[in-house]
Amino acid sequence: MSSQEIPEENLPAAQDTAHGAVKVADDPFADPGLPPHKPRIQDIDERAARRSERAVAFMFVLSMLATVAFIASYVIFPVDQIVYIWPFGRVSALNFALGWSLGLALFFIGAGAVHWARTLMSDVEVADERHPIAASPEDKAKVMADFAAGADESGFGRRKLIRNTMFGALTLVPLSGIVLLRDMGPLPEKKLRTTLWANGKQLINMNTHEPLRPEDVAVGSLTFAMPEGLSEHDHDFQVQIAKAALMIVRIQPEDIKDRRELEWSHEGIVAFSKICTHVGCPISLYEQQTHHVLCPCHQSTFDLSDGARVIFGPAGHALPQLRIGVNDKGNLEALGDFDEPVGPAFWERG
Repeated sequence: MSSQEIPEENLPAAQDTAHGAVKVADDPFADPGLPPHKPRIQDIDERAARRSERAVAFMFVLSMLATVAFIASYVIFPVDQIVYIWPFGRVSALNFALGWSLGLALFFIGAGAVHWARTLMSDVEVADERHPIAASPEDKAKVMADFAAGADESGFGRRKLIRNTMFGALTLVPLSGIVLLRDMGPLPEKKLRTTLWANGKQLINMNTHEPLRPEDVAVGSLTFAMPEGLSEHDHDFQVQIAKAALMIVRIQPEDIKDRRELEWSHEGIVAFSKICTHVGCPISLYEQQTHHVLCPCHQSTFDLSDGARVIFGPAGHALPQLRIGVNDKGNLEALGDFDEPVGPAFWERG
């Protein structure tokens, strides 16, 4: 393509010379260079530098205090406490305290670092030419020299107040993550090993809410019971009934194969946990001819005439039995708690 064919707007700018020749303009993208460095007040006034140092240290100290407040919130505020805070309305006191304290802890670390960099670290701009990926020994030496110079210019070694408070803030903040492990769940202690059943507690019919008497339980029937004193209106009813739910059947004493089961029964009335030992489903299917109970979730089958042992399915062990008797009022009562934890096995189980 000749110069005549090139659009005029795409032609380089030209200047006429004394001899009529055309001269191409200078590179329009020439490096403008760096602006002259203007020193900050902290660079020329040590008192201003000290003020900035104290400001940075103050932010790091605030971060440490916020982290301590985060950890203290776990101790001070109950999980279920609700408070009114304008303009947020009714919120969880624990969540509100955790959010603000952790947010402030992280904010003050960031703000302190930014203020440190803008007021005390060197702000001289340096242009460095691009170089091959593989660094030469000279480049490596230069990097180390630049690192040493940067460390010296940052005042990290000289300004001990900033250094120590920064280390304190960075050390305390990770503790927030450790405290958060509490949200994996409360420590079980002995809660999984015990229920509300105890010696002398009457068996209350789940349907009528009346104490059960031996004559109320017919041969071949299935009855569900809960401990005396437990009400469906209790705030922890679901938690307690999940461990204390009881199923009661009456078997002819001569049909009971397990000796201990017979000793723990009353006139053929046996009481076993209703909670399946596989994944904790409630058992509710009873075959009166075979004395088998079936879990509807995964078909684990237990023989109530033989210690409620597992005869089919994935359940790992037999249903716990509750020892029962009759009190002076003629009502069925427990003679203690289950002899082992109810429901699925857990790794702390002894």
